[in-house]
Amino acid sequence: MSSFLKVSGTCLVDGEGREVILRGAGLGGWMNMENFIAGYPGRECQIREALARVLGEAKSSFFFDKFLEYFFTESDAKFFKSLGLNCLRLPFNYRHFEDDMNPRVLKTDGFKHLDRVIALCAQHGIWTVLDLHCAPGAQNQAGSEGWHSDNPTHYAAFWDHRDFQDRTVWLWEQLAARYKDNPWVAGYNPLNEPADAQHTRLIAFYNRVYAAIRTIDARHVLFLDGNTFAADFSKFGDAHRGWDNCVYAIHDYSGYGFPASPETYRGTEEQRTRLRQTFERKREWMTERGLPVWNGEWGPVYARKQYDGQAAEEINQARFQVLKDQLQIYDEARLSWSIWLFKDVDGFQGMVYSSPETPYYQLFSDFLAKKQRMAIDTWGTDERHVRHIFTPLEEWIKSNVSEAHQKLYPSHWTVKRRVSELSRHILVAEYLVDEWAEHFRGKSEPELDRLAASFAFENCVQRVELNSVLTAHSVDV
Repeated sequence: MSSFLKVSGTCLVDGEGREVILRGAGLGGWMNMENFIAGYPGRECQIREALARVLGEAKSSFFFDKFLEYFFTESDAKFFKSLGLNCLRLPFNYRHFEDDMNPRVLKTDGFKHLDRVIALCAQHGIWTVLDLHCAPGAQNQAGSEGWHSDNPTHYAAFWDHRDFQDRTVWLWEQLAARYKDNPWVAGYNPLNEPADAQHTRLIAFYNRVYAAIRTIDARHVLFLDGNTFAADFSKFGDAHRGWDNCVYAIHDYSGYGFPASPETYRGTEEQRTRLRQTFERKREWMTERGLPVWNGEWGPVYARKQYDGQAAEEINQARFQVLKDQLQIYDEARLSWSIWLFKDVDGFQGMVYSSPETPYYQLFSDFLAKKQRMAIDTWGTDERHVRHIFTPLEEWIKSNVSEAHQKLYPSHWTVKRRVSELSRHILVAEYLVDEWAEHFRGKSEPELDRLAASFAFENCVQRVELNSVLTAHSVDV
């Protein structure tokens, strides 16, 4: 039986005071689906509505329930533990527990798969972190983050409407009441990658949700993300003085691990220095105050032969070097981390991924290639086939808007990035939603079951080199 984890200085410790370093992965694409992980366009709410129109509500619900069932089973838990990893971050969408048209009425069937996976992990000695990835109203904008807060717009309404925040606090009260006595739940991650343009509203929300959870559950650790996609604690000041037993979460993605990197990563001294400086900048506020840090997301994406041809191997060796050099930094810091991500449809980032021989991949292989060519997904997009279409619009905006007025929040998003997000990743993606759903037309329940089972561990390919590197830096080594 595990004891509750708690904060001691800059560390997490167990009930006997022994240091615990959490090292694992995020189960992205599961209870909070994401387009690049499951192979659809747009947002989860859009494809769920579209599939219900094509199949009817009953068959659509059947498919999504089977998808959740197969996506993580005991086979996944055994494999995960065999790598020496000890913590699985569980992102979820609020819509599993509450309907927008019936707010504050708990959907208890939402706990079906969350309870199941928490229990599976506990049986294999794996802690879990409960991560609210999608809050009512959406806590971050379209663009780099909005698709995974299930936000079909470029507006984060969560920050401007008190009721969205009230509902989120209410949901955490329900979750805390359910899991307060479960020591295998390492803690709660109340809001993934918040993006508050005013910076102060996030602190106010954390004060509220902290107080609400602590009224019910005094033992679990809270993992609090920094602002602007878990990268910025600069406006937190002394807020931590009001929060006990909290860990502060950064997301340390490196641009070197993505197709848009301006240069190939070769592990030069200059490049490694940049990796370290980025990490140190993100955790600076915690370092100055002696607070614990958790790297809740990080990791490169990988080239695939079906899209990148013979260049894939060379590209991936550079990406693996980014991975290794980041891990060296984390080892020196004795950092707890959760790499993104455990599983996906075609090996773009997953530790395991659906085999090309599975029914789902076979059904959608042409559609996936089309999405790749059109650069529809935000995450790790490769724009080489569409750059000539969108560059004139970017240049037109830059030539007619002063440079000072081009800097909207978040300020590190360029004109190029904003054009990509609003034009391709929102507008064009919407046109492909019904096309994705039409692939299911006429499917029987046994056929839908086989499609969902394409994500079962037994039908997946393991990314051996990635997993070997993670094992080499796991807690069991």
